[in-house]
Amino acid sequence: MPLRPLDPADLFEINDLLSEEEKMIRDSVARFVDERALPLIPKCFDEGRFPAELIPEIAELGLLGSSLEGYGCAGLNAVSYGLICQELERCDSGLRSFVSVQSSLCMYPIHAFGSEEQKQRWLPDMAAGKVIGCFGLTEPHGGSDPSNMKTRARRDGDDWVLNGAKMWITNGSIADIAIVWASTDDGVQGFVVEKGFQGYQARDIKAKMSLRASVTSELFFDNVRVPDANRLPGVKGLKGPLSCLSQARYGITWGPIGAAIACLKETLDYCQERELFGRPVAATQSAQVKLADMARRITAAQLMSWRLGRLKDEDRVHPTQISLAKWNNVRMAMDIARECRDLLGGAGITLEHSPIRHMLNLESVITYEGTETVHQLVVGRELTGLNAF
Repeated sequence: MPLRPLDPADLFEINDLLSEEEKMIRDSVARFVDERALPLIPKCFDEGRFPAELIPEIAELGLLGSSLEGYGCAGLNAVSYGLICQELERCDSGLRSFVSVQSSLCMYPIHAFGSEEQKQRWLPDMAAGKVIGCFGLTEPHGGSDPSNMKTRARRDGDDWVLNGAKMWITNGSIADIAIVWASTDDGVQGFVVEKGFQGYQARDIKAKMSLRASVTSELFFDNVRVPDANRLPGVKGLKGPLSCLSQARYGITWGPIGAAIACLKETLDYCQERELFGRPVAATQSAQVKLADMARRITAAQLMSWRLGRLKDEDRVHPTQISLAKWNNVRMAMDIARECRDLLGGAGITLEHSPIRHMLNLESVITYEGTETVHQLVVGRELTGLNAF
């Protein structure tokens, strides 16, 4: 019996581990990416522009808040959400970042910690793409240390007065609302800050070399009055924002797999077509070793994220497991993008090919939602029981 051919992007046939619904969701997002998003993204990256015209289609596919129940959300399982992130980042990290922020960092805290009135007010329109959110946690001086928060909210009658600044905020200037975390006399609390509030300003960060097809902003709060009705009542302390980050990091474990697959497939085709010294580049040992190593690392990342998704669906996932997968999978994709750029030779530095775009984007992905070093220390703390932060 002849051996069956294997998919270069799925050597361990992980597709067979997916349900029919999971495959259908992945394939529908893949079609959207191939037909609508990929034709736009290189030019958007070059121009430094987020393709906002895709938001209605993204919403129509049910990709915003897809893992939440009710309020117009799709209620999909964790593996389905992961596959959505994988396919979106196969296109571009900026596209996946938009959906990740809207879903995991903005809709999730309203769903988990908001009042019923807040859920009814915001979530249906957010799921429909009519209201865009951003997540204000990182501060200019703070980076990886959210406990060093300077943004402060003080109670004043029925309102709160908010002062401070947030930095590196995806969706900032296009957002209708910002989920802002601030220090109060009663611990860290979350507030829904609306675009029209006096004293609130979002300013885009320019001259980026990474995530160019994404909006990245600074947020400023100068005596912004926020009604108590806009405070998230269900959580106090850093548990609130950190739980949001765990949701986002889970999706990020899947996203870079898509970026790596895009790089591998494109480079494999190029190496088979391009001839040097009388033979295809793909026929050389050096190229085959590199391509084989890429497939090995993608396979390991796929298995890791698939297992993580099943644990999440069983409500058994541990934050350290998410840290391990985020660390491994983003590093995997970054290394593969760089190797693919090298195999493409001079052609690899143009936007005609995707690896350099993915390579530049992943420089941000490996930093946000916890740097690689932070996740290494999270795993180290789990192994030793000692905190080295």
